[in-house]
Amino acid sequence: MKIAILGGTGEQGPGLALRWARAGQEVIIGSRQQEKGERVATELNQELGKDLLRGTDNVTAAAEAAVVFITVPYSAHVKTVESVKDQLKGKIFVDVSVPLDPDNARRVIMPTAGSAAEEAKHILGDDVQVVCALQNISAHLLRDIEAEIDCDVLICGDQNARPTVIELVKKLGIHTVDVGPLTAASLIEPLTALLIRLNIRNKVHSAGIRITGLPER
Repeated sequence: MKIAILGGTGEQGPGLALRWARAGQEVIIGSRQQEKGERVATELNQELGKDLLRGTDNVTAAAEAAVVFITVPYSAHVKTVESVKDQLKGKIFVDVSVPLDPDNARRVIMPTAGSAAEEAKHILGDDVQVVCALQNISAHLLRDIEAEIDCDVLICGDQNARPTVIELVKKLGIHTVDVGPLTAASLIEPLTALLIRLNIRNKVHSAGIRITGLPER
């Protein structure tokens, strides 16, 4: 299954791309500029020692992939989603964005739709299966591809798409928790601001969450 990471040249994208490539997934790194996407893919391939990743612009990446992740800063969220709307029809779209306060990342400013993921669903409509995932994993931890990630990823969204996204996240070596419909995104996304607050307070880079007491534990 081919994966595209829109905004894959930013903070979270490279770590996700490296980990999925090592797990055998075909990954396309998207960027606003094709040249930047190609450059970052080349750099990451050098790190891997193999040509496993390809870079291009966001629209081309979205057109070629079956599952599309968006990892852009929230300031670029709506514009990026709108730019690939036609390329996403019939596909799974995974929103990793968080509406952090641009003046204070320890807070969120939630959109009127309720969350970034619900905002994307409103833009994309019923032709696209939208899932919310991976907001609460430290970019610093993802990028250290030798590090074990000892935390949970909360996943919500389209019922038919969640199992696919859960399996992809498991390939990153991370435990998943199915939280149900997309409306839960308004509860999941703000946790990122809390984790940032904890990182700052404790002078660390990889605070995460664990859900206990569930049957699979």
